[in-house]
Amino acid sequence: MNEVVHTSPTIGSNVEEIVINNTRFLMWDIGGQESLRSSWNTYYTNTEFVIVVVDSTDRERISVTREELYKMLAHEDLRKAGLLIFANKQDVKECMTVAEISQFLKLTSIKDHQWHVQACCALTGE
Repeated sequence: MNEVVHTSPTIGSNVEEIVINNTRFLMWDIGGQESLRSSWNTYYTNTEFVIVVVDSTDRERISVTREELYKMLAHEDLRKAGLLIFANKQDVKECMTVAEISQFLKLTSIKDHQWHVQACCALTGE
């Protein structure tokens, strides 16, 4: 942790386990390509929190993100899961703001899940 790691888009899935203050976190990084989406539900069992990373510069695909997000949150295994959205690439001049992303994703209509949008920049770690 506390280091910048350069990555490529996930093909398939990656898993990592970390322990912080005697709390075990098992994290799955699941690729978002259309061909992989039908398998997402195989990872939902016992999920307590969903983290979605949004490319804040990609206005064309934000509607796809919204559609997939609502499908995901409707799944029975995620009915109690919290939602954290990382609004990545906030260092880019023309990026969508946190407020715009929240509006485009219609997050205020989500009543059954706690949610939060966090601005970030993966390159700098901010």
